[in-house]
Amino acid sequence: MASRSVSLTSTFLLLAAGGAAACDNDDDYQDAGFYCADANGVVVDEDYCDDDRSYGGSAIPFFIWYSSGYRAGYPVGYRLPSGGNKFAYNDKAARQSFGLPATGKIGNGTVKTSVVGKGGSAKGSSSSKSGG
Repeated sequence: MASRSVSLTSTFLLLAAGGAAACDNDDDYQDAGFYCADANGVVVDEDYCDDDRSYGGSAIPFFIWYSSGYRAGYPVGYRLPSGGNKFAYNDKAARQSFGLPATGKIGNGTVKTSVVGKGGSAKGSSSSKSGG
């Protein structure tokens, strides 16, 4: 009788823990789309976010923008939907934290699966709620 009680208690605790984990959206794994864009979230040619190339000290800062709401296919000149986050295109730690290459070009519209968190931010990132 004691082993049956322990078994039922263990089963209940496992079910309760699983239910609590399912409600915690902050650590969900999901897809995220990545784009090279300016500070306003306007998509630019992906070459501008290639830290292996030099653009003669351009005064315009470029960023890698990401969001679970970004899909593939936004063209150069398109303003990304609001709600995305960004980090500096040459931030190696932030790139690697998302499973992107630490250096080099990242193609516009790249989608990575198993990205942790929705709307979370990487080291050196800043949130932006730009309107379109």
